[in-house]
Amino acid sequence: MLRNSLLTLFIAFSIALAAFRFEDNWLDKIVAKFDAYQQAWPQEKAYLHLDRPYYSAGETIWFKVYLFNSGNHAADSVSRVVYVDLVDKSTGKVVLLKKIEMKGGLGEGDLALKDSLRAGDYKVRAYTNWMRNFSEDFFFHRDVSIFRTDTPPAEFPLNADAIDVQFMPEGGQLVMGLEGRVAFKATNSLGKGADVTGAVLNEANDTLVGFSTFKFGMGYFTITPEAGQNYRIVIRKPDGSYAKYPLPEPQKEGIVMMVDNVSNKENVRVIVKHNKNVPATAEMALIAQTRGDIRYAAKTSMGKRMALFNIPRANLPQGITQLTLFDEIGHPVCERLVFANKNQQLSVQIQPGKTVYKTREKVELEVTAKDPEGNPVSGSFSLAVTDAGQVLDKEPFGVNIHSYALLTSDLKGTVEQPSYYFESKDPNSARDLEVLMMTQGWRRFVWKDVLEGSPAAQDYILEDGISFTGKVIRGNKKQSGKVKLTFMLQSTGKDSSRSVFMGESEESGAFSVLSLDLRDTTNLLIQAVSERGNRNFDIVLNPFQPATVTLTKVPFNSIQFDANELAQYLKRADEYLRIERQIRANREKMLQEVIIKAKRSDEQKKDSRRAMYGTPDASIKLDMMNSAGAMSIFDILQGRVAGVTVTGSGFNRTVQIRGSANFSGVVEPLFVLDGMPVDKSTIMNIPPVDVEAIDVLKGASAAIYGSRGGGGVIAILTKRGGSNYDWTKDITPGTLVTKLLGYSPVREFYSPRYDKPAPEHERPDYRPTVFWAPMVQTDKDGKAKVSFFTSDAQTTLTLRIEGMTPNGLFGAAAVKLKTE
Repeated sequence: MLRNSLLTLFIAFSIALAAFRFEDNWLDKIVAKFDAYQQAWPQEKAYLHLDRPYYSAGETIWFKVYLFNSGNHAADSVSRVVYVDLVDKSTGKVVLLKKIEMKGGLGEGDLALKDSLRAGDYKVRAYTNWMRNFSEDFFFHRDVSIFRTDTPPAEFPLNADAIDVQFMPEGGQLVMGLEGRVAFKATNSLGKGADVTGAVLNEANDTLVGFSTFKFGMGYFTITPEAGQNYRIVIRKPDGSYAKYPLPEPQKEGIVMMVDNVSNKENVRVIVKHNKNVPATAEMALIAQTRGDIRYAAKTSMGKRMALFNIPRANLPQGITQLTLFDEIGHPVCERLVFANKNQQLSVQIQPGKTVYKTREKVELEVTAKDPEGNPVSGSFSLAVTDAGQVLDKEPFGVNIHSYALLTSDLKGTVEQPSYYFESKDPNSARDLEVLMMTQGWRRFVWKDVLEGSPAAQDYILEDGISFTGKVIRGNKKQSGKVKLTFMLQSTGKDSSRSVFMGESEESGAFSVLSLDLRDTTNLLIQAVSERGNRNFDIVLNPFQPATVTLTKVPFNSIQFDANELAQYLKRADEYLRIERQIRANREKMLQEVIIKAKRSDEQKKDSRRAMYGTPDASIKLDMMNSAGAMSIFDILQGRVAGVTVTGSGFNRTVQIRGSANFSGVVEPLFVLDGMPVDKSTIMNIPPVDVEAIDVLKGASAAIYGSRGGGGVIAILTKRGGSNYDWTKDITPGTLVTKLLGYSPVREFYSPRYDKPAPEHERPDYRPTVFWAPMVQTDKDGKAKVSFFTSDAQTTLTLRIEGMTPNGLFGAAAVKLKTE
């Protein structure tokens, strides 16, 4: 029907336009504004590969993060922090949050589900700070079900009567007297496509056109609405009942657009018709852009009522292209999405040594990746191996990294079985993809913002590390003015490393610290002091707020299970969690019973801050007498250490250890704060009351620091830097002590090695996720080796692999293995 209708139009007229023919200034301006907008507002896409689609409270969600540029899909190396959270869909609350460190667009992590987590439907999200400048629709979303082994799964029987049908005119509108197409989508109460039939009737109850769904509840029909007529649509539901809907209201005057992306191999054909009364010199224009890159722009006269644009397929990259038609005054009036499927994806193969394995036997795999031309490629992949008896495949053509990057990330709403359009052998899949483009169109930007040059405010920055912001406030709550700030960071990990750095607030007292490399939880101390030494300030950190959550009206997850389907999984999950709880209880009992008593050795008593140089040449231990009235460390040094001279005043102090000079003048000593080299300005801002001792190293004693210690060394040991001092509990004026959440630590997936005896091998092994390898890297020959051991289950194993190359090619594959 589509082909015949368009062929008739092609015979009636043929006005072909060449691509990129900019003859008039107004089209040039639109293109220039669009390019400027895209440059100012680049976009990112995040994708998560999860090890499976559902879990039980007490288990762990394992994931890999892929971050890539929205335009060319190359791996994103700018944003180094991706936020991954778990949202309770019943309340909209974020129940778990992780900060994932990204390296070259890749990251890994996990979400450990608490035993107390309620059963229900959840959503896993992934986004960068920069992505928060745009709609939440830009985030990665994945629905997951979480069960409890002590609670039977809730059942939601499908109500066949609850059918919702939406009608969407192609291009955005119907116009009286002009033939146009209307796409529709019918969904049931679970959000799945429903098969329906229907017809359009006029006031005389005459049937003008009949129609039925093609795939996933979607279809379209063609109609020419006439003036003075009222139309209604009658739908026959799967249960035989009927429902009535109004036809979308036709406009009296306007433009309609019809697209043929099926019949011609060389061009995408766009037919435009209008009934507007415009001057013979009036023109309209069509712009085609793919992920922010204009691939076609052309104009035509509106002197005739019909026009044809031919867009060469060679101009369009793989993926979704947005077509926008502009009227005679340069306003966007019609839009339509089309998909260019050029089959440009990675060929990924998983080759096991054999197809049948014994329980607890070693499996060795070879992964091969090739580009569309068959050349081996280096790429990063993630592999999940699951027990098919427990992890059911409820969506045969579910989302993967390829279908997400090219399709669902640029469409609004849920796309049912998105990989169908790439992997199915159905000859109608190309037609079904076009209907999808008509029913789920979406704009990643608003043309009004582009044309006015006024996008929304940039509230969130690109993060290339852990960041935090805050404000210094006077005790009287007035504006603080510029304030000198000292920051001390102390890791709570095994190394307990420290770092100190300086900064300055704005006049308003606001400050920000960017691009930190922090791991897990870190203690933070901030000290504020004015130019005159005033410390009467309050310091407030702006708390991190997860991105807002928009709740949908869908009452439950679109993937549903019954108790029989989940019986095996819930049984095994309960057994595994019981064993885990018992192991934890035994470990805690042993820790409570063991008491270790020992004297601290002299080596342990030694101050680790002096480990670099041992015994200093001179040392001043500060007390109330020698620090009274001192405004800085240099006031205490002056005249108290032989051979150390301090000249100048205020912030213009010069320190010299006798003999430290060259032809250029004085060579000042290296300043060290609690074992960390710092600049002189840092030392100037440290209150003497916070200092425990000052060590001085001269001549050969400073040689341990190399050329940096050529002028000697002055080491400041603070009370807070001492091994026995808990500065996190210290509260003094102008000081804030708090904790920061850095990059979430990476945990290793537990995969037993049954070729080496171990006590834990005595426990039964029926894990639903048998193996998880998030960082499988193919070499220059496109090869990678992976190995794991099967579990105790005599079952079928599902092996799923996904991944990408740095330049933006995606691929996914799945194979089955049997264990007996």
